Amino acid sequence: MASLAGRILITGDGGQVGDALKETLAPLGELFAPTLSELDFTNTESIRRVMSDFRPRWVVNAAAHTAVDKAETEPDLAIAINAAGPAILAEEAKALGAAMIHYSTDYVFDGSKTTPWVESDIPSPLNVYGESKLAGEVALTTSGIPHLTFRTSWVYGATGKNFVRSILKFAREREHLNIVADQHGAPTWSFELARLTAHSIEMLEQRAAEANCSLHEAVAPVSGIYHATASGETTWYGFTVQAIAELQKLKPQLKLATVNPISTEEYPTPAKRPMNSVLDCSKLERVLQWRMPDWRESLAAVVAELDRLGEF
Repeated sequence: MASLAGRILITGDGGQVGDALKETLAPLGELFAPTLSELDFTNTESIRRVMSDFRPRWVVNAAAHTAVDKAETEPDLAIAINAAGPAILAEEAKALGAAMIHYSTDYVFDGSKTTPWVESDIPSPLNVYGESKLAGEVALTTSGIPHLTFRTSWVYGATGKNFVRSILKFAREREHLNIVADQHGAPTWSFELARLTAHSIEMLEQRAAEANCSLHEAVAPVSGIYHATASGETTWYGFTVQAIAELQKLKPQLKLATVNPISTEEYPTPAKRPMNSVLDCSKLERVLQWRMPDWRESLAAVVAELDRLGEF
């Protein structure tokens, strides 16, 4: 099993998804997770050199410019990391006969639907971040490389900078928190994305072995975009209330902030956010046989992990 998937390149070292991937993909093959100094997404030659030297069978691209508001003032950097870099990776991977897994975002949509978004809905991003991630999707689609693009949302985990860690810090420091209650989505644990990725690689490698075909031939029939978020939906307000409740269960002696719901208009940000970015994940379940747990279940696990790590 150790050599099932051969060499796997993981980009995005130090990020929430990148770090989780190093754990879930370790049993499948030889991993290389270059540091930011070893793989510079703003430098085409850096990308080509890493691909040429390592020659992976799988490229798992978790590198991303995810600072949504900051992207408004540095669009060139967001495009370089979220679109131009993945395009070069795809070009090099195709030449090597490698397959690619890439992560995108709910923010490719404008939030105008009242029902969950499906993969065939027309993207219309409201901000630079969403535009750059959409450009990355298009780059992979037009490259001709067999790939899986997982659109996800509201990613968090027990490591790195994210909403849960920040909000629980504020809850311990402040008496009141005002949290937006009219933006809807599905908080998704980075580790669950990494588990999905491992499942997908293992499934497709087994398909290639059973059919005695190339990896490209095995991946091509399922190549494309998949919505991949936790089950269920909530708002940032609901997410906050649930996170604080989980912490209170573990630490009943802590005095934690009360949470007040507010509207998006009451909390203006440089980047406009979609009001409804709930994604329909039925294609993921139908084609790749995978369904993520309910967001509450994952959140409870993350808060417990933060407690074990001494965060509180």
